[in-house]
Amino acid sequence: MTMLKDPSVKYRPFPQVPLTNRQWPSRTITKAPRWLSTDMRDGNQSLIDPMDAEKKSRFFDLLLKVGVKEIEVGFPSAGATEYDFIRGLVDTGRIPDDVLVQVLTQSREDLIRTSFEALAGAKQAIVHVYNAVSPLWREVVFGMTQSQIKDIARAGATFLRDQAARFPQTDWHFEYSPETFSTAEIDFSIECCEAVMEILQPTVEKPIILNLPATVEAATPNVYADQIEYFCNNLPGRDRAVISLHTHNDRGTGVAAAELGLMAGADRVEGCLFGNGERTGNCCLVTVALNMYTQGIDPELDFSDIDEVIQTVEYCNQLPVHPRHPYGGELVFTAFSGSHQDAIKKGFAAQEKRNDQIWSVPYLPIDPADLGRSYEAVIRVNSQSGKGGFAWVLEQDQGLKLPKKMQAHFSRHVQALADELGRELQAGDIWQVFRRVYRLDAPQHLQLIDYEEAKSADGTRVFAGKISVDGNVQSVSGRGNGLISSVVATLKEGFGIDIDVRDYSEHALTGGSDARAAAYVECVTPDGRAVWGVGIDEDVATASVRAILSAANATRI
Repeated sequence: MTMLKDPSVKYRPFPQVPLTNRQWPSRTITKAPRWLSTDMRDGNQSLIDPMDAEKKSRFFDLLLKVGVKEIEVGFPSAGATEYDFIRGLVDTGRIPDDVLVQVLTQSREDLIRTSFEALAGAKQAIVHVYNAVSPLWREVVFGMTQSQIKDIARAGATFLRDQAARFPQTDWHFEYSPETFSTAEIDFSIECCEAVMEILQPTVEKPIILNLPATVEAATPNVYADQIEYFCNNLPGRDRAVISLHTHNDRGTGVAAAELGLMAGADRVEGCLFGNGERTGNCCLVTVALNMYTQGIDPELDFSDIDEVIQTVEYCNQLPVHPRHPYGGELVFTAFSGSHQDAIKKGFAAQEKRNDQIWSVPYLPIDPADLGRSYEAVIRVNSQSGKGGFAWVLEQDQGLKLPKKMQAHFSRHVQALADELGRELQAGDIWQVFRRVYRLDAPQHLQLIDYEEAKSADGTRVFAGKISVDGNVQSVSGRGNGLISSVVATLKEGFGIDIDVRDYSEHALTGGSDARAAAYVECVTPDGRAVWGVGIDEDVATASVRAILSAANATRI
């Protein structure tokens, strides 16, 4: 079987929401929502090997460290592992006073009873009950009418109320989900929620949480936003309800749907770190939170050490975070392309000169340093990289700031190595090529042993030094307008090497008493050939002499 030429014979477009005068497109997100992590429940049930108690404990601690204040810790009626872990949290006092733990249960009396018993003794907790309401589930899965489905919701609310009365020492909060909300009739979802509210009697001071899940994402995110706005506009007692979003990623727009849902009036977002979850996953809390951060909004979640978060998530889930995952992936702040590298390099240079702290660097919507990432990995080199990439790596790794023309000269050598090896080049690879090309390693034809500089009576400079020629030390001298010209004169008079200096630059490599300097010189031979030399020394003048000798040695290549 292959894809259909006319898919309309098999699939129908999702119907639009009868929403007039929609307001959400003109709104912006201005504050953080309430966050609920479902990693330990929805995320856990989607794993090939669900987390054991040790992994769940480690994940719980991570969520506390990140700053998540509402955590769905499990499905206690699912089995002993879930129940015992939740009871352990309560009995050992591991739940901070400002954190609400939550458990999930179907709308069945025995399961709800077990859920309350798992949390008995907690200072405060949320019990989340759900039942599916959409036509497909009603008719195909359950074979029930709307009236029967609403009766299940009412029964669940009644069980919640009665069980909460058994444990008055706990401050109970309630959450209800009309599961499959995104594919159900909105008015029927409102009826079910209204029926639950009539029984539980929430107040403005203590509202009910109404979770509106895109259990299966079946439409574009604007349709979900329309559904949320319609629901908020038509729910009786809206001020007594917290509207919560639980988006899935079947169409790849779980994050977008959550963001538009917040614009449409929701108050709370449920999801998992890095989007784990059934099928294609849940909404990624990291992405939504950091999207807000890049808009100048405090998300009230802390991802200052995102690599530690990833390490823990990968360990507990036994699933990798994709290298291209927004914000957290290994490669999201990395540029291999030459044009990207050039833009980023210029952006960092401009950023250093700014008079304010506003972040504005091409291709980097967020400062990697805010997430604990270093700049060294921003630009990486392979066969697609340009001269700016090689230069950036050298500057970050060795402190060398190559002149632009020298970058072009050096890039040919690095490119050749990248093509030869067929892999990404590390900083050590590039440094090794640099030392070879500019003769910083092996003994050369001409090597400086010692020198002195003096000023003659006529104002010219005199270079007097000792230079090793293939291991034989010779005393030489030359005269010029400055140190560099006097060295050039010495090479011509003493060794017959005729070069003219076309370009020269220098800079300090490090600060403090142990500062070193680098000097770069471009010279041209009588036949017009350009040669480059590099000198590095604790003394800037000596670095410039070494650079001239390096260029002279290049004439023999």
